[in-house]
Amino acid sequence: MKLCVLFPGIGYHCDKPLLYYAGRLASSKGYEVKALRYSGFDTSVKGNEDKMRNAAQLAVSLSEQQLADIDLSCYEKIVFVGKSIGTAACLEYREKHGISAECILLTPLEITFEHPSHSCQAFHGTADPWADTAVIRQLCSDNAVPLHEYENANHSLETADVMGNIDIVRDVIAKLESLFQSDATD
Repeated sequence: MKLCVLFPGIGYHCDKPLLYYAGRLASSKGYEVKALRYSGFDTSVKGNEDKMRNAAQLAVSLSEQQLADIDLSCYEKIVFVGKSIGTAACLEYREKHGISAECILLTPLEITFEHPSHSCQAFHGTADPWADTAVIRQLCSDNAVPLHEYENANHSLETADVMGNIDIVRDVIAKLESLFQSDATD
């Protein structure tokens, strides 16, 4: 059995393109998909380190509540897909609970890298107002996390070009497919 857990962002829920298609892809490759739901965030966290940390702690707590009834030890393969604050939550959850999971970090934040980031891949837009590109590049480099960048894309990996946005989603999902595809022979 294989499991994919989707860790959303503050305003980026699991029905938005990156997480929706990541979940659909995982399901098509035989993974059980658990899409977490978050609520109760302070919406003024951007640029405030204390509020960001509080939001990350809330995300971890909500994740623990929603995953409490799942026996993660029965899965042979687990993939966590986090978006924004969900990237910090998935890494902290993985560390705190000793879970052996690969992690996909969709638009990670600086605080994401306060937890071990082995077996991760990151996706970042160079016009992301929530995370400085130079800092994300350095953190990924320092932690040996492969980084996939999208020129002029924002925190949702979107630009002003609608058709280009579809291409970005397609590229992200194609890169994830190679991760899930590696399990086809398991």
